[in-house]
Amino acid sequence: MSGKLAIQGNKYSVLLPTYNERDNLPIITRLLTKTFEEFDIDYEIIIIDDASPDGTLEVAKKLQEIYGEDRIVLRPRAGKLGLGTAYVHGIKNAKGNFIIIMDADMSHHPKNIPDFIRKQNEKDYDIVTGSRYINGGGVYGWDLRRKLISRGANLLADLLLNPGVTDLTGSFRLYKRHILEQIIEATVSKGYVFQMEMMVRAKQFNFTVGEVPITFVDRVFGESKLGAGEIIGYLNGLYMLFVSV
Repeated sequence: MSGKLAIQGNKYSVLLPTYNERDNLPIITRLLTKTFEEFDIDYEIIIIDDASPDGTLEVAKKLQEIYGEDRIVLRPRAGKLGLGTAYVHGIKNAKGNFIIIMDADMSHHPKNIPDFIRKQNEKDYDIVTGSRYINGGGVYGWDLRRKLISRGANLLADLLLNPGVTDLTGSFRLYKRHILEQIIEATVSKGYVFQMEMMVRAKQFNFTVGEVPITFVDRVFGESKLGAGEIIGYLNGLYMLFVSV
């Protein structure tokens, strides 16, 4: 389905934190611009590169030359400073009244963005989040072990925290800008737990959340890291939220 969406006056700022994404960045940028143009969506893509040693920023500069400074906004940082501070940095430089967060590694497909916008329009949701675990969603490219870990992590979090969403650890979301600012200000977690806490805080503040099915695709270029350290960090973060929220 293509054509205009009922979004007159709205601007959508995509926050793309990057670290060693020189191969993925041109592809995800092209898919984003194609989607926004097809649906006549006013947009900007804010690339927040954390001093990638692979030359991601140089690629981003070339993309800015191609698409224009009004569409590709570069906000690099001096080092790898974490996802939460990347979002804060991006929001400060965003012009949109809606913020889209997603991964730059091709795990999330921009074709879902019009679905997010339609869902948000349905009931004026504060947040729309992509879910791998509702009808129509799924995961591609993971082995059974990783699928079990992810599903188990979400089920355990649901049992302990009752967040009201099916995919607590997802990172493809649409926020009203002022809602995201309030949630980030309250969020204290780092790393893998950060996205989870944001949904827990959303429930704490009684923000409304809609869900859209997405298919998560494991990264094409680069390496995904999910080892014992990440799992232990997740469990520690889950316990912290359980006792503090």
